[in-house]
This record gives sequence, C-alpha cells and structure tokens, in this order.
Amino acid sequence: MADSPTYVQRIIDRLTTELDDCEPDLIRFYALLVLTEGVNTTLEHVHDAWAIWRDQTRPDHPSIVLFDKLDKRTQELDRPYQEAIVRVAQWWWDGAGEGAR
Repeated sequence: MADSPTYVQRIIDRLTTELDDCEPDLIRFYALLVLTEGVNTTLEHVHDAWAIWRDQTRPDHPSIVLFDKLDKRTQELDRPYQEAIVRVAQWWWDGAGEGAR
C-alpha cells in the first residue's frame, strides 16, 4: 500500500490545482499561509510571501517593497492568489481537508 501524502502535501496539491501558474517553491509559502493565517489571509500576507520567494529568485524586482508602498493596481495583482489561499483554507479547516480540530 502506498504511503498517504502528508497534510502539507495535500495542501500543496490543492493549491497547485487552484494556482496552476505558480512556481512550486512559491506554493510552499502559500501553504504556510493556509496553515497560519487561514481564511484571514490578506493581500499583504500574500505579497510578503511572494516577496520572500522573489527575493531569492530575482532580488532586483521593483515590487519587492512593503505592501503599502505599492500602487493599488499592483496590490490587486495578489487578489487571485489571496482568494485561492482562502478557498483552500476553508476546505482544510472546515474538515474536508481534515484540518478541523
């Protein structure tokens, strides 16, 4: 019998389905948001996770600044990711993902 995926891998798999344009290393940061911020994940949380990832992949990127320093249009680019993280958190913490305590 094959080993079941870990709870972390189950969250990563769900996020990957929701966000098929994301790099695997970035998805891991978003998985942490599912577990730590859950349905309360904000655009700022998403931006901070992205900025940490991007700092390793392209440290000269012009959007690696504090969230409140970004213009509103750029801030809104994080919206689809924030919404996907919240959906996965709802799935996880409502029991379907077995995260409910």
